Amino acid sequence: MQSIMKPGNAILKIVMPLVLGGAILYWMYRGEDWQTILHVMTDEMDWTWMLLSFPFGILAQMFRGWRWRQTLEPVDEHPRTSVSIHSIFLSYAASLVIPRVGEFTRCGVLKRYDNISFPKALGTVVTERAIDSLLVMGITAIVLLLEMSTFGTFFRKTGTNLEEILHRFSWAGYFVAAVCIIAILILLHFLLRKLSIYNKVKATIGGIWQGVISLKNVRNIPLFLFFTIGIWLSYFLHYYLTFFCFDFTADLGIGCALVTFIVGSIAVIVPTPNGAGPWHFAVKTMLILYGVQDEHALYFVLIVHTVQTLLVVALGIYAWIALNFTSIKTLKN
Repeated sequence: MQSIMKPGNAILKIVMPLVLGGAILYWMYRGEDWQTILHVMTDEMDWTWMLLSFPFGILAQMFRGWRWRQTLEPVDEHPRTSVSIHSIFLSYAASLVIPRVGEFTRCGVLKRYDNISFPKALGTVVTERAIDSLLVMGITAIVLLLEMSTFGTFFRKTGTNLEEILHRFSWAGYFVAAVCIIAILILLHFLLRKLSIYNKVKATIGGIWQGVISLKNVRNIPLFLFFTIGIWLSYFLHYYLTFFCFDFTADLGIGCALVTFIVGSIAVIVPTPNGAGPWHFAVKTMLILYGVQDEHALYFVLIVHTVQTLLVVALGIYAWIALNFTSIKTLKN
């Protein structure tokens, strides 16, 4: 029975994120005038700032590739720098098709081209995710403390209270929020189930454990920290510079950018392609809290997310082409 159900489960895991993301996007943009959105992109938007944000989006992924190579050294795995970076580019693009598959994709690329142990590589990915989660949690706490006064000022000036904010959302808005929470719980359930399966595979768990404990053996901790900070600073600048593309977000300030960046980073936990849907909903909601008109907030999240997703696609295509011209190592150095 399990063998019969497995293909169905696999299809469900692919289709459900697409349906969820598509449903949220449809609900948010139903009835919108697409000619107006096109007009904003062609006549009102300053593309200079968008282009200036691109190098930081690329640099964030390159930092991740450099850091990953560093975390593999303690487990005696030494992939080429170019292969590590290309694997990251490709992994982000792959996750647009099947959410969360990128982690396995990049490990597979290193296995194919540099004969790197897949379990060990997967273990270091676990290490990276743990470090990134801790960093995001720390940044979230700091940002909330720093912006608490901003929220208070906003409420005093507008006379807004929590009840009025909640009344601004329709029943469909509450439904979308509930669906996102349920999706997160389902994802956690699947992750726990997978962990119990991995526990039965001694060799795989051994490799993963080696990767997890590898951090303490990283030779250059300051460099590791530099790469880690570089990743998230680049992500933030990639996002923040887009504020200056539009008149209605240019003057919001770095505080608003930090809050919406963190909220968006948390929203992408919901397994949809590149966070499509949950990211739009979360960032749009926070922009409205900062006084941006509903329509303008919708334009911002749609245009920024779409353009930045196209950059991910372009990097993935570049990596795929580059890897096709990369020699395959059969033996480790």
